[in-house]
Amino acid sequence: MVGFSIPSYERFTAGGARVVATRACSSIIRSIVEKESLYDYAAKQPDAVPLVGRAPVFAVNLPGSCGRVVVRHNMRGGWIAKFSKDLFVLPTRGFRELIASLRLRASGVSTPEVVAYVSYPLNWVLRRSDVATREIANGHDLSIVLAKVTDHDHRVMVLDAVVKLLKSLTYAGAHHPDLNLKNVLLTAGEGEGLDAHVLDVDRVHFSAPGSPLIAKANLDRLIRSLRKWRDTEGLPYSAEDEEYLRLHTIE
Repeated sequence: MVGFSIPSYERFTAGGARVVATRACSSIIRSIVEKESLYDYAAKQPDAVPLVGRAPVFAVNLPGSCGRVVVRHNMRGGWIAKFSKDLFVLPTRGFRELIASLRLRASGVSTPEVVAYVSYPLNWVLRRSDVATREIANGHDLSIVLAKVTDHDHRVMVLDAVVKLLKSLTYAGAHHPDLNLKNVLLTAGEGEGLDAHVLDVDRVHFSAPGSPLIAKANLDRLIRSLRKWRDTEGLPYSAEDEEYLRLHTIE
């Protein structure tokens, strides 16, 4: 990260950790990390709200004017987690998430702002890391929304928000290989519709904007998740829902 800089962000070391944080919150993040890890700080706050993930994730208010953030400790999934649950080689997931988030937001894709990421060196190769992202208030993930919405008009409203998100990813040329129901957050829009936001973007990679291959890959990944939730959790998801997504996303 030598020479690495991004406007509106600061890079510094604190308590032996390496930190990149928004300028508005850098002093607050520094004061926390000088004493303990960002994740440990979040976990013990009285107002912390635990969220579901590979490991507990906490929504907390940061001191001062930094506002409310979601703090998570980066964890591995899949077979490799048996050998290394939270150790990563450089660059850490926090760095990748920051770069992907900036690029997605610049392209019109709704995804949370990365407020800070912290890298804790184990040695000169391996790191652990925490990430704080801006909380999107009053949101529910797609699995929760689809389970509750049964009437046709509101279901179409949900699907339309998902279609809009998928199209924005296509426009940005962004392939999200882990696009599952938990990584799509829905909120009330400014009008009568809903807004969809994409989460956990550290594994997103970019190709040609507007690529039909990107559109198909993201849609297929999300549909696999929908089918899995239908088959294992009884999620109400029909062939008509799938046809609607395919028809309106791949045009």
